[in-house]
Amino acid sequence: MNISYNWLKNFIDIDDKTPDELSHILTDIGLEVEAVEVVQSVPGGLEGLVVGEVKTCEQHPNADRLRKTTVDVGGPELLQIVCGAPNVAAGQKVIVATVGTTVHPLTGEPFKINKSKIRGEASEGMICAEDEIGLGQSHDGILVLPAETAVGTTAKEYFNVKDDYRFEIGLTPNRADAASHLGVARDIAGFLRRDLKKADLSAFQASASAGTKIVVSATAAAPRYSGVNIAGVKVQESPEWLKEKLTVIGVRPINNIVDITNYILHDLGQPLHAFDADKIAGNTVNVRFATEGEAFTTLDQVERKLSAEDLVIADAEKPMCIAGVFGGAHSGVSTETTNIFLESAYFNAVSVRKTSKRHNLKTDASFRYERGTDPNITVEALQKAVLLIQEIAGGEVSAVVTDIYPNPVAPFAFPVNYRNVQRLIGKEIPAEEIRSIIVSLGIGIASETAEELQVLVPPFKVDVTREVDVIEEVLRIYGYNNIELKSQIKASLNTSEKPDKEVVLNQLADLLIANGFRETLSNSLTKLDYTFDPETAVRVLNPLSSDLDTMRQNMLFSSLTAIAYNQKRRNGDVKFFEIGKSYHLVEEKYNERNHLTLTIAGRAEAEQWNTTNKGVSFYQIKAAVDTIIKRLKIESISITDAPAEEFAYGLSYMKGTKALVSFGAVAAGNLKKADVDGLVFYADFDCDQLMKIIRKNVIKFKEVSKFPAVRRDLSLLLDQAVTFDKLKAIATKTERKLLKAVNVFDVYQGDKIPAGKKSYALSFILQDEEKTLMDKQIDAIVQKLILNFEKETGAEVRG
Repeated sequence: MNISYNWLKNFIDIDDKTPDELSHILTDIGLEVEAVEVVQSVPGGLEGLVVGEVKTCEQHPNADRLRKTTVDVGGPELLQIVCGAPNVAAGQKVIVATVGTTVHPLTGEPFKINKSKIRGEASEGMICAEDEIGLGQSHDGILVLPAETAVGTTAKEYFNVKDDYRFEIGLTPNRADAASHLGVARDIAGFLRRDLKKADLSAFQASASAGTKIVVSATAAAPRYSGVNIAGVKVQESPEWLKEKLTVIGVRPINNIVDITNYILHDLGQPLHAFDADKIAGNTVNVRFATEGEAFTTLDQVERKLSAEDLVIADAEKPMCIAGVFGGAHSGVSTETTNIFLESAYFNAVSVRKTSKRHNLKTDASFRYERGTDPNITVEALQKAVLLIQEIAGGEVSAVVTDIYPNPVAPFAFPVNYRNVQRLIGKEIPAEEIRSIIVSLGIGIASETAEELQVLVPPFKVDVTREVDVIEEVLRIYGYNNIELKSQIKASLNTSEKPDKEVVLNQLADLLIANGFRETLSNSLTKLDYTFDPETAVRVLNPLSSDLDTMRQNMLFSSLTAIAYNQKRRNGDVKFFEIGKSYHLVEEKYNERNHLTLTIAGRAEAEQWNTTNKGVSFYQIKAAVDTIIKRLKIESISITDAPAEEFAYGLSYMKGTKALVSFGAVAAGNLKKADVDGLVFYADFDCDQLMKIIRKNVIKFKEVSKFPAVRRDLSLLLDQAVTFDKLKAIATKTERKLLKAVNVFDVYQGDKIPAGKKSYALSFILQDEEKTLMDKQIDAIVQKLILNFEKETGAEVRG
């Protein structure tokens, strides 16, 4: 949202605050200024241009069409300037661009004035025409000023050119009350404890005659509707001051009537709409819901099929406007318009938002209506607009102001306790200060005691409906920077050796990226068809569409959707990971679970002349999972089959009764739902369980041993029921100090192996941290291993 510094001065005295100071104030009170930009009504701001007097003017000796002049610009010496204008003459007061000035012409690129020679004669500046300095279109000759103009006056001062400053504010969705210059000025007034300027509307005079008949059939969607007729207007180009105001904030001027409605919208935050009164059939305005499928052509010349939930402004025959969203092509103001009906209304925010979303129409009006406008400003906005129309476009009010407001919106009333304010903010703010801030923000006080205030929050503050909201308002204006950090807060900082969740996840993300994975971020909203248990699904009460009506119950379909998107764009070789949440309804309580997911699909390697076209496999997803498990130093896990609802086949790593991660090939039915081709391998880590486990890990650091490690291999003939885990456990129990690692590097079953048997080739890494191992010591350990393997598993050592 753009706000003009000069425009704000219409509401509050801020001449003592520079634009830079004001930008800091706005940011401090919650209206974050993302950028401040100087805006000049005349390009270059006429900088470096001064009023001069032509003292002499004579023919250039070497050019028939040039004149050699001397000009007084208020300096110690006269300037010699060569000029080609046919109307230059001695005694004239002119605009001079001195050496070093950058001139901004109306067309073409800016250029710098340098001291030069023109046809052999020195020239120390330029006498300017109006188009050469951006003041007008004329290039018939130089700009000649009145004789009484003082020499040395800056052109900026003479033409009263004032710079403006545009604040680009990152308005949060809850701050609908600040979506105008009035709203921003309210906050500044609260911070500076200054009064707002009141608009003088005393010149407004309404007629007693009956005007356009207004019928509000949909009262719930249009709680207030105001309108007035103005006759005898002349639609034309707006005056410069109005075009300049709109241009500064990035609004394109159209004509004086439309520009005034846009001005009021950005001035007061109240959208207005002007209809050509002569095009209103039956001289009747009906605020009603559309009939299902009713055709309507909007201002952009697009015919739209309306829904029965769309609120429209209609005449006796047809819709003229989609209420609060977009006008119609038929009833809009044109250069032939002489009589207008001006609308100022308060529409239901939910109704406008649904219609705006349904037709994919976003306008400045819908932006404000969706967030909530002030129901009590509609008539004031009408009156201010009418006075501007009469000043700029002529005309007179031809009918009484109609204001249909059957159920006035009451202020939000509730108590605010001083102790609660101080407790939540964390500072002993004096009660008088708290009260002063509340009043300065336009919040009324119905009654008060020494302990609390009974406040009346005006309806334009749509997000202030509870005591805690008022406390936030107090803190915002009091200043976050004025709340000191107490010394005991330091004690609450995490100084333990337990890993921080965000740090761990960032480390895992770096690990995955280093292994060729790319991070994705998907929408938490999905469709019901992507859930495995609809009974525990978290449904959205007011969904944007049928495809976004459920909070995701799993991360699988988020990953599959990303793969399908890439496959349709011929990018089927993917390795994705995502950190996100799933949402569940368990025993009527909402529950969130944190996940880390991995997904691979397509070819295992990029296509090259020396590689085979081999697809990804189960073992690649397993390798990625094992890498993470190893990185987190998680041990003593058990293995079961992965859930069938997600996987065609796969494994789950368990810690106790809970799965840390499930991974494998995605079931064909799930691939079909997401429109994915080929095999997809997927892993889903339970981040909550991971964090619980690794918090118990004790991380110890030790120096790398100076003594060499030794490897010994054994080939064992075993019963098929004997697992590697059992062999590893036996080996670890046999030699706890020197045995550093056990690995199986070959498994064989088949020819020359007895039935019911298998062959394992194991490697053992031995190392002493204090001395070099001797062969005798190593052989003794190996013999003990063989003895225990034979004793506990019936193993036979193969030659």
